[in-house]
Amino acid sequence: MQAIIIGATGATGKELLERLLKDEHIAHVTALVRRSLNLQHPKLQAEVVDFDQPQQWQALVKGDVAFSCMGTTLKAAGSKEAQYKVDYEYQYAFAEAARQNDIPAFVLISAGMADPKSLVFYSRMKGKLEKAIEALHFKSLVIFRPGLLSRPGTDRKGEKISEGLLNFFNKLGLFKNMAPLKVNKLAELMLRYAQQAPDDTHIIEPGRILQEIAEQ
Repeated sequence: MQAIIIGATGATGKELLERLLKDEHIAHVTALVRRSLNLQHPKLQAEVVDFDQPQQWQALVKGDVAFSCMGTTLKAAGSKEAQYKVDYEYQYAFAEAARQNDIPAFVLISAGMADPKSLVFYSRMKGKLEKAIEALHFKSLVIFRPGLLSRPGTDRKGEKISEGLLNFFNKLGLFKNMAPLKVNKLAELMLRYAQQAPDDTHIIEPGRILQEIAEQ
């Protein structure tokens, strides 16, 4: 298999890229990045691109499966407009290029509360992205809706507080379907689904993600 990925510098993307490069069934990996990966591997083709100029990188989007792991926070982006560009426009342009170049399988990291009708900006944005990519009609589309992601060494105070609270409630038997999810486990599950490439659209909710990881 040949894979292409965006978001390979993020927490989940890094874990997924590592697994793609180690997997014997993956012959080649193209990573489109906004900054250098500082990583070399015989199977890796890293391309630094300007995501605002899709006409310059669309031809690179080729392979058997495409992974979209890109994302940012409102704080890091600086504004809703800037976050929308990263979390919606760049990812949709990537998906559109993948469809135009006949990539049969697409795997997307969305969000646990994604809903195009949500009153919450982030959830609404993620929901709209899901619907837009669904409308491209990939042969196989897998959308993961993780809850809180547990990122090693995170400096995000909100994530640390939320993770601590969820772990506390989980010990009491509460909110089990929203337990913190380690990014390496999500990456493993994404790769497994990509290798299976199930037909049609599959939306994997937080509880199911945790269940399938527990069964691995």
